[in-house]
Amino acid sequence: MTIEIRTAHVAEHPAVAELTERGFAAGPYGHTHDEARLRLLRDAAGRAASGDLLVAAEGAELLGTASLLRAGTEHAREAREGEAELRLLTVAPAGRGRGVGAALVLECVARARAWGADALVLNTGPANSASRRLYERLGFIREIERETTVVGHGIGRIVFYRYDLSRSGVLVRLVAAHEHDRVAALTVAAYSHDYELSEQYRAVLADVPTRAREHEVWVAQDLATGALLGAVATPRPGTHISALGQEGELDFRQLAVDPAARGRGVGALLTRHVVALAHERGLRRVVLNSGAHMVPAHRLYEKLGFVRLAERETRVVEGRPLYAFGLDLTPSVPVEVDDGACP
Repeated sequence: MTIEIRTAHVAEHPAVAELTERGFAAGPYGHTHDEARLRLLRDAAGRAASGDLLVAAEGAELLGTASLLRAGTEHAREAREGEAELRLLTVAPAGRGRGVGAALVLECVARARAWGADALVLNTGPANSASRRLYERLGFIREIERETTVVGHGIGRIVFYRYDLSRSGVLVRLVAAHEHDRVAALTVAAYSHDYELSEQYRAVLADVPTRAREHEVWVAQDLATGALLGAVATPRPGTHISALGQEGELDFRQLAVDPAARGRGVGALLTRHVVALAHERGLRRVVLNSGAHMVPAHRLYEKLGFVRLAERETRVVEGRPLYAFGLDLTPSVPVEVDDGACP
């Protein structure tokens, strides 16, 4: 069943309050005895009145919740004029590992943008390491100069994050689970725009859930509109995603750019991201396979410094040879390049 992100119904407010209190009690700081804090956790109706009370629902079951608050309202703590604030993100045990937290955060970003806010802000306890990784992965930037709130009971100085909604350009981040269908459609559209696809290969391209579960799927997101422009898959650290990869190398697959986003350098941006990952992991080379007929893709790789590895071109797929390309991690790559659908 599909997980839906929506505004909580009034009749669900008691369940949201219970979910929020139970979720925070299971967190790194445990159950609170602070009466003001308990009132906040339980006041679902008040948070709804202060902005928008969101839930992640699978049928009648609530898997998570988050409060999107307007500056100056009762439960907003950090938002300044022109900013929206995200508070009390909670995911039930049944929703963990399914991308519920990311879906709720990204919906808050989208709704804050629709409000006309300049930024979405939030703060979290320093021990909330999983939440902090989530926020950073989704494009929030820590602003230490605004970390002025200190909470007792062993919590300490609260960590502050801000998502600048006025930013332009393209952000590369890991895909969220609720975006799998969109990335599948984008990838198939990118490849089928230029090439005839077999049903078997089309199914491989569309199988984003498996790639995201077994490897890493990165998306390029337009910061101004929130639209997804492209995607690429890489292996998790210490593994490979294809038969081409060898020790000391990072291999990648399914680089795709939405046909409507071509000409914006998205393909180059995603490829550079892959190269940066290889640098971070201390690897010596980036490699990939590409169909012999995918000439626009070959031009992209060559402009970025990749060279043919003819001695490793031993595979044939659907009657066509696979080219191999490699980039040794020493030279920098040019900025202005074309982009397109690439394997």
